[in-house]
Amino acid sequence: MLLKKLAFVAIAALSLAGCISDTLDPVTDAALKPRDKKLLASAPYLNHKPSEGWLRHLVDYTGKEAPGTVVVDTERKFLYLVQPGGKAYRYGVTVGEEGLSWRGIAKVGKKTEWPEWVPTKEILARMPELPKHVGPGPHNPMGARALYLYQGNKDTLFRIHGTNQPEYIGQAISSGCIRMLNEDVIDLYNRVPIGATVVVI
Repeated sequence: MLLKKLAFVAIAALSLAGCISDTLDPVTDAALKPRDKKLLASAPYLNHKPSEGWLRHLVDYTGKEAPGTVVVDTERKFLYLVQPGGKAYRYGVTVGEEGLSWRGIAKVGKKTEWPEWVPTKEILARMPELPKHVGPGPHNPMGARALYLYQGNKDTLFRIHGTNQPEYIGQAISSGCIRMLNEDVIDLYNRVPIGATVVVI
C-alpha cells in the first residue's frame, strides 16, 4: 500500500513540471520573531543567498494531496506546502546526497525553535572531526527551526530544518535531512502543525 502511495505521489510530482503559474513570493520579515531577527542579524552567511528561483514561490499544484500536506521532491530540490484551490508554496531546499537520502511518508511528530544539534553516531563515524554538540544560534547546522519526521511513534531521525549554509540550497549534499533557508523554514514552521503529513519522493 505504501509503495502504491509513493508511486502515485511520484507521478503527481512529475506533473508539477507543467505548472503554468509561478509567482515569486519571498518570505518577509513579518514572519520573524524578535529573537529570530536578533540571531539572524549576526549570521556570518548573510551575503550567501541563493538565486531567485530557489526563493519561495506560489505555484499551481496538480497533485492530489490535501491542503496542509508537505511534499518534498528530492530530484528537483523543492519542497511544496499544498494550499487550497490547486496552489502550493514552493521552497528551494538542500537534500541528502546519494545513498543518504530518505524517502517515504511520515508525520511531523515534533517541532522546535532554534534547536540544538547532536550529530548521530552514523554522521560522526563518517566525519569524526565534527563537534558532538552545537547549541542554538545562527552557527548551528539545524538553523532557526526543525520539524521532526515520525512514522507512527518512531522518530525517523530525519528532519526538515534551517541551515547555516544557504549557498547550498538546490544541491544534494546533506546527510539526509531537508535543509531550507532560515526565513523559509520559519514560514513553514508557522504554517505546518504537529501531525501534518510529509511525503518525500
